[in-house]
Amino acid sequence: MIRMKTLALACALLGALAAAPAHSYEAPQRAPEIASGYANKTGWAAKKFMVAAANPLAADAGYQMLRRGGAAIDAAIATQLVLSLVEPQSSGIGGGAFLMHSDGKTVQAYDGRETAPASADEHLFQNPDGSPLSRRAGIVGGRAVGAPGVLRMLELAHQQHGKLPWATLFGPALKLAERGFPVSPRLNTLLRAEQYLLKDPVAAAYFYDGRQQAWPVGHILKNPALARTLREIAKGGADAFYQGRIADDIAAKVAGHAANPGGLTARDIADYRPKVREPVCSDYRRWTVCGMPPPSAGGIAIAQMLGILELKDIGQYPPQDGVPGADAVHLFAEAGRLAFADRDRYVADTDFVPLPGAGVAAMLDRGYLAQRAALIGPASMGRAKSGTPPGMLVAWGADDAVERPSTSHLAVVDRYGAGLSMTTSVEDAFGSRQMVDGFLLNNQLTDFSFASADADGSIANRVQAGKRPRSAMAPTLVFEKASGKLVLAVGAPGGSAIINYVAKVLVATMDWGLNVQQAINLPNFGSRNGPTELEAGRAPAALVEALKARGHEVRVFDQTSGLQGIMRLSAHGQDIWFGGADPRREGSVRGD
Repeated sequence: MIRMKTLALACALLGALAAAPAHSYEAPQRAPEIASGYANKTGWAAKKFMVAAANPLAADAGYQMLRRGGAAIDAAIATQLVLSLVEPQSSGIGGGAFLMHSDGKTVQAYDGRETAPASADEHLFQNPDGSPLSRRAGIVGGRAVGAPGVLRMLELAHQQHGKLPWATLFGPALKLAERGFPVSPRLNTLLRAEQYLLKDPVAAAYFYDGRQQAWPVGHILKNPALARTLREIAKGGADAFYQGRIADDIAAKVAGHAANPGGLTARDIADYRPKVREPVCSDYRRWTVCGMPPPSAGGIAIAQMLGILELKDIGQYPPQDGVPGADAVHLFAEAGRLAFADRDRYVADTDFVPLPGAGVAAMLDRGYLAQRAALIGPASMGRAKSGTPPGMLVAWGADDAVERPSTSHLAVVDRYGAGLSMTTSVEDAFGSRQMVDGFLLNNQLTDFSFASADADGSIANRVQAGKRPRSAMAPTLVFEKASGKLVLAVGAPGGSAIINYVAKVLVATMDWGLNVQQAINLPNFGSRNGPTELEAGRAPAALVEALKARGHEVRVFDQTSGLQGIMRLSAHGQDIWFGGADPRREGSVRGD
């Protein structure tokens, strides 16, 4: 098990569960908690099953499936479908996802990342003279829309691991789409700040009133167009989305944007296929940590960071009064610089561009990580250079992609011994700002590098037809080496900062003995091979000054991480599940 500093919490939770009356479900009556600021959360406990998600209505949908005897994947599908409604700024059926799944014996990495259309090439985000477009010019419109992957991926995982009928999983989302759901504070806040959604007539009519004002918090928002779409998919499976009316509607929307049309066609959508890939698993102290392989960089980067931090023994620097000290932040930030330097040069869709040397094994080679760790001294290295993994024969250029933070995460464990961690996204807030058939389309192709080469050679993450853009999404599963038991499922939204958010929770639980909620609650910190980043309002002035004294360029800003996690706790020989949700967003946990 992941140890805790004391068994008191686990014992108290076991006592509370034993004394609790039989659960009686009641539909939520209010909008979720306010999204701005920091709303304290203490965590949730359950004995049999649990789901953690970014919105209480979504968590409740997964919970309903688990109570009906559903498997973890059943709960994940129901949760994702509701997220399409209640958190459209972050994820939905018009986007993609990565899923780490364990059935208690085998760990699988499901790749539902979007693909570039057949017409795309490395000049997709370039001006006629070859210079990169502005980020905003790439995001809004049809140009950056990739073939959505989440439904095909979920259908595949359901075929392999589901227990409830496919159509049953659509019940909660259909009910909310038809009867309506209350606009949450977070959705309202993002709608009020949004500049481009109003320019799409379909989205404007749905998200705003007749005066072009965002619907207020608590307004009951209905989505009959999405209800129709979901009914067709519930009846016809993912084929109903990827072939016929819906695919044609998506393609027409993409091609029809007046200022920024895209090349995605109905054939591109029909041809989409999810993939099951080999997970990135590495040992860390008493555990095995499994993450997502390319086209995600999350699994490799986190494994590199952990390998470096184990050598540097970050465990000797636990936080004091809920705040990590300068020694811990220094080591964590320097390890992040090294991992991000390799990520930006080497990691892309390995169906198109191989990793250096022996692949993942080279990137995680113990000798190589020891060389990288030796670069960390008492002062910050500033900006790290990429390393030379063993066996590398080819040079790559440096990537210039900028990932956006609008993503969502969910974690589930079921009564059958299965667990999963899934990160899902439409990329930028509200994706491409193009709405069709009740859902928003992604803008994931902007995760490619806009430049295709530099002085060192071709860029691994350049645009290519049929290729999947690199991502930092990092759904992660942790297992106890001795028993093989799943002990933690965790992940986060946050663009490229996802890597640091998730690594923070892993270090806090495995090295510092915190429970998952305490770990999530810690201030966010780290480096993406730029400034050392600290969370606004949570970083003491003394920490800032101590880091500057070590040569760190420090940037303090809001970091709305949105972490979700579930961990196994043990006391007196009995296991329980303990869930955590990020106090920086509207997340919640349900379980029995």
